[in-house]
Amino acid sequence: MVTRSKNGISKKKILHTTTTKPKLDYLQTEPFSLTIASKILEWTATMQDEFDTLQCQNTWSLVPPLAGQNIIGCRWVYKLKRNSDGSISRYKARLVVKGFHQQPGLDFDETFSLVVKPPTVRIVLLLAAQHRWPFRQLNISNAFLHGFLKEDVFMIQPPGFVNSDCPNHVCKLHKSLYGLKQAPRAWFERFTSHLLTIGFTASTTDPSLFVFAMVPLYYISYSMLMISY
Repeated sequence: MVTRSKNGISKKKILHTTTTKPKLDYLQTEPFSLTIASKILEWTATMQDEFDTLQCQNTWSLVPPLAGQNIIGCRWVYKLKRNSDGSISRYKARLVVKGFHQQPGLDFDETFSLVVKPPTVRIVLLLAAQHRWPFRQLNISNAFLHGFLKEDVFMIQPPGFVNSDCPNHVCKLHKSLYGLKQAPRAWFERFTSHLLTIGFTASTTDPSLFVFAMVPLYYISYSMLMISY
């Protein structure tokens, strides 16, 4: 038998390569866009809950846009909360402002916010252990959303939740949102004013530590640690 190789006939081999990406299960992973999240019931439900919460707290009001306004963007951020065994505890969606669109002197001014000093936490824990005081850590849901804004801040309507009656309006923010440069400061100011109103006193050495100098004695630090005696 005469083969092509014996006759000096060669033919190039044409190779084809294909790559496939495994399809992600967005019930078990966090979606990276609204397009994906809007197709999954669990994520759309948690977005709706977050939007309803913002509406109930009067976080913004819709106003017509004006020339010269700095209208900042926003986006949805998704996070899975898992149990210790790795199972899903809850689906979380947060509306986050694109703070890098803000302009100093226009829609934000001061941004510095106090942070508890590590030595303060250690000293308070040491006192609690020495005197056998009970202590507990508090978690305030949507803490940043409770801060009031002093500046005029305008934001586009949340993606996926544009008001059909006034689709071209923008959100005039009354309260802070995650991502705003002044959000931590606004929350701390409101947190501090409430503690002072109910009888707490700020420490002179660490303003993030508050003391209620009555029986029972309470220490509260801005890290949300509460110790009572």
